[in-house]
Amino acid sequence: MAFLNSLNIAGSGLTASRLRMDVISENIANYSTTKTEDGGPYRRKSVVYEAVEDKSFGSILKDRLNGDQTTAGVQVSEIVEDPSDFNYVYNPTHPDADENGYVAMPNVDVTQEMLDMMSVTRVYDMNINALNAMKGMAARALEIGR
Repeated sequence: MAFLNSLNIAGSGLTASRLRMDVISENIANYSTTKTEDGGPYRRKSVVYEAVEDKSFGSILKDRLNGDQTTAGVQVSEIVEDPSDFNYVYNPTHPDADENGYVAMPNVDVTQEMLDMMSVTRVYDMNINALNAMKGMAARALEIGR
């Protein structure tokens, strides 16, 4: 049923957005972590999305005309670490300072993380609006039968 597929699409968007929010929160929480279990400073992480159904428009149209109601949506394919350089701060009294007095700080920019959080919040809100619109359409469809 196409209606349920629409719910699945919006639901997958909500799930992927929530994971991205969690990763951004982790980045912000670790913006000053100079030593991790790996021994070095924390590396910024980011989320990579992918389409659940990777087909061309023509093949999707053909499947739908034949009655195939496959689901579509988005999912997180992987969480990757940012390979950019660390920021070095001169602080010879810090316990993680090197022989020259510099401390390798994480490659996390809190301003960028906040912008990313605002962006993913908007995406999350749009998926909620889509779910509410589908719920309203279903309620109106049920009223037709009265």
